[in-house]
Amino acid sequence: MTATTPAGPRPAIALAMGDPAGISPELTAKLLATEAVTDAAALTVFGDRRVLERGAEIGGVTLDIAVVGSVEDAAAAGTGRPVLVDLGNLDPTDVPPATASAIGGAFATDNFRHALRHAAGGKAEAVCFTPFNKQAMRAVNTDYDDESRFVRAELGWSGAAKEFNVLPEVWNARVTSHIPLSQVAAAISREAILAELQFTYDTMRLAGVEAPRIALAALNPHAGDGGNFGREEIEILEPAVADAIAQGLPVDGPWPSDTVFLRARKGQCNAVLTMYHDQGQIAMKMMGFDLGVTLIGGFPFPICTPAHGTAYDIAGQGIADVGASVQALLLASRMALRGRATA
Repeated sequence: MTATTPAGPRPAIALAMGDPAGISPELTAKLLATEAVTDAAALTVFGDRRVLERGAEIGGVTLDIAVVGSVEDAAAAGTGRPVLVDLGNLDPTDVPPATASAIGGAFATDNFRHALRHAAGGKAEAVCFTPFNKQAMRAVNTDYDDESRFVRAELGWSGAAKEFNVLPEVWNARVTSHIPLSQVAAAISREAILAELQFTYDTMRLAGVEAPRIALAALNPHAGDGGNFGREEIEILEPAVADAIAQGLPVDGPWPSDTVFLRARKGQCNAVLTMYHDQGQIAMKMMGFDLGVTLIGGFPFPICTPAHGTAYDIAGQGIADVGASVQALLLASRMALRGRATA
């Protein structure tokens, strides 16, 4: 996939530490010790020094960072090194290990809120976070469904905002996301598909993909088999593709979902729009679990995180792969630079 990145000073990125019971502390520490990341972005990290130090110990890395007590001090630090705003908001000995808890959810929520406000105030050009646990977040905020809705509420944002999963050579967007599978068919419409195709195209262009080519995944087995296994393809998906083509969008399909990602791997498209969450997530994680990025696009600044979760099963072992987290930071950096160039 061809992506271009404008040259310029390192973009400022706010990084929120995620769930402390999982691999997030280790990943945060490893990120701050990764030269490719610190060369690409000026990082301001929000969290607790004690949790980060524990992450560095687990990850076996030595950190060269500035530690300050407030955002104002961070702005004045001017060290060129990553800056940790020590919120003093968690003693790691209080965290139930490898467990979703309200304590962990409160820590992650607090850090994320600070990072978002930092960017909303014009002090960062993108936001990243190491993995959250939705169960832990809901233990603090019962209305918490996913990051997109949380950000929308925090920013008072009424515009479009959607999640994408991104690998180096293929993107995945989806028409529906965090809803029960039983509700998917009713939530799909010709208008919704067309809107997602346009949004995907625009976001890929913003990310530096000069020639997006989008394949639409079918909803039903064998793309409905001419109506034998459902009529959504005939009545909704095919007309949506025709609408998109009429608007000049590079789209084809609908293709059976069990083969559409093979088309992507062969280079016949560089994005797949799926109908529901796991229809794309399974394929993307099989193709590149250690490189996958979740991008939340549409807000005034890009928000990126590794596509994998908190990995409680390997927490504290020092074996968490930082690859997806690195890719998330680098994508955020590229998008921030392009956003700066087009502002």
